[in-house]
Amino acid sequence: MTKMILDLDTGIDDAMALAYAIACKEIELIGVTGTYGNVYTEVGVQNVLDILHMLGVEGVPVCAGEEHAISKRVFERMEVSARIHGENGVGQVSMETSLKSKESISGVDFIIESIKKHGQDLVIVTTGPLTNLATALKTAPEITEFIGRVVIMGGALTVPGNVNAYTEANVSQDPEATKYVFESGVDVTMVGLDVTQRSILTTADTQLWRKTGSIGGRTYADMVDYYISQHSDLDSSCYLHDPSAVIQAIHPEYFTTLPMHMTVVTEGEAAGRTIGDPFKLRDPNPNVKVCLAVDSSALVKDLNYTLLSLFGEQTSGNVKEVESSLKSH
Repeated sequence: MTKMILDLDTGIDDAMALAYAIACKEIELIGVTGTYGNVYTEVGVQNVLDILHMLGVEGVPVCAGEEHAISKRVFERMEVSARIHGENGVGQVSMETSLKSKESISGVDFIIESIKKHGQDLVIVTTGPLTNLATALKTAPEITEFIGRVVIMGGALTVPGNVNAYTEANVSQDPEATKYVFESGVDVTMVGLDVTQRSILTTADTQLWRKTGSIGGRTYADMVDYYISQHSDLDSSCYLHDPSAVIQAIHPEYFTTLPMHMTVVTEGEAAGRTIGDPFKLRDPNPNVKVCLAVDSSALVKDLNYTLLSLFGEQTSGNVKEVESSLKSH
């Protein structure tokens, strides 16, 4: 079983990534750290607490991390984030407020302590800006000697960005943090738009979750249907950005990767661009494994089965009927 920390800016697709990590029998989720991006840090942290409460998950620490980029003093949420994820970050869906509070330890300190405790056995998956992880590496540089794998949802190498022609949203929020992590010497896998836009979820999939009759199934179906409604460029579907990163951490066999010496542009029009370092193209031991292709069919089926098992556990409804529908879907 893989020990995992999720670093989330929760967000609808972050919520899907969280549900997958909870339900996957190969993952031991040891904690969640919150960051900014889709929402403000405190909002994202509360969303995680409420989701865990709704799903009946106990004992997972939730910590608030940094509230803005390393080089900035404040974070201002983009209007497009509010539109795509809703003002509350979860598609305007209402959930019962968790009585549990965030941990007193900061997200950065939790990452540092967890790396020191678990070393190579720990995988850190980030689905927002890399500020928390970069700050942890800067604060305690000794952890680079025994940190395990890092899988990030962010960046774009062979396709345009989704903020502008160069830049993907997570990296655009803190290019300096991404550059620092890339060049820190840790084992990084980049799950960028090159692959996340190849895997899509449809309203037919969310309807299967709804058919379980569980609170989780209905809530997630409503949440993701809202997300789908905001993707006017797709036909009743949405991209699987953040879930792809969690799934890659457990099923790398679904992905084709290219080892490269990656860096990040931090200034000018192309700030946030993830690109090969032209000065290190011939150097051995590339620093980042870049995902360039994915078995989308396997990934989507894995996600659906895993979430269906989670939602089905909450109800006495006819889950076998839903599973049969999924097999024929």
